[in-house]
Amino acid sequence: MEQYWLFLLRWFHFLAGITWIGMLYYFNFVQTPFFAKAEAPVRTGMITGGVVELALWWFRWGAMFTFITGWLYLLHVMFSQYGDPRTFLATEYGWKIFFGGMLGSLMWANVWFVIWPAQQVVIASARQVAGGGQAIADAAARGARAGITSRTNTLLSIPMLLFMGAAMHSPAIGNPANATQKIVALLLLVVVMAIVEINAVVGAATPDKASATKKMIATSVSNTFWAGFIVTAILWIGLEVIFP
Repeated sequence: MEQYWLFLLRWFHFLAGITWIGMLYYFNFVQTPFFAKAEAPVRTGMITGGVVELALWWFRWGAMFTFITGWLYLLHVMFSQYGDPRTFLATEYGWKIFFGGMLGSLMWANVWFVIWPAQQVVIASARQVAGGGQAIADAAARGARAGITSRTNTLLSIPMLLFMGAAMHSPAIGNPANATQKIVALLLLVVVMAIVEINAVVGAATPDKASATKKMIATSVSNTFWAGFIVTAILWIGLEVIFP
């Protein structure tokens, strides 16, 4: 019975994850470039007509169900198959899936606590303008914040997907032999996540005074990808060094 439960949990995790990341890539690869070239009435029509709001519904709930099913699966495996977190994190599989899960959790938090609240303001402002009212004062700034954070999630999706897939299908990177190696690995993950997230928050707060790194992830899809591959390499090589 447990095998069926785990299979269904992983299946729903995959379905929700594909929905979430698919919508993330739609926003960054399709909608944002289109909006940059489209006339204002076209953009407003898509926003007030419900297209953007519907896409955001699938986007945020895809993220939520990916987050829930992922952690349910991870905790079940951790305690049911390995007995406790210490034993689980003493394995190559445990560290890879943990890295992927933490990156995905940060992305989920960005969706629900940064992107969606900001987009609600943008949608409300567009509807007020369409109805003859005034735009909400900080709608443009909130929209910029959502855009930069969305690009940041696109960056994070690259190492997240690699570690998720690598957990079962990659060459070994070694197992932690002692507590010191585990602490160093955790510090590596926390530092990288903090740098990427602080860059997003600072860039979102000051979109007109962009740092070089913020510009890199905000100016083009290709730059965002390059930044994602760099972050992936730092994490991957870091684990190779920590777990020889």
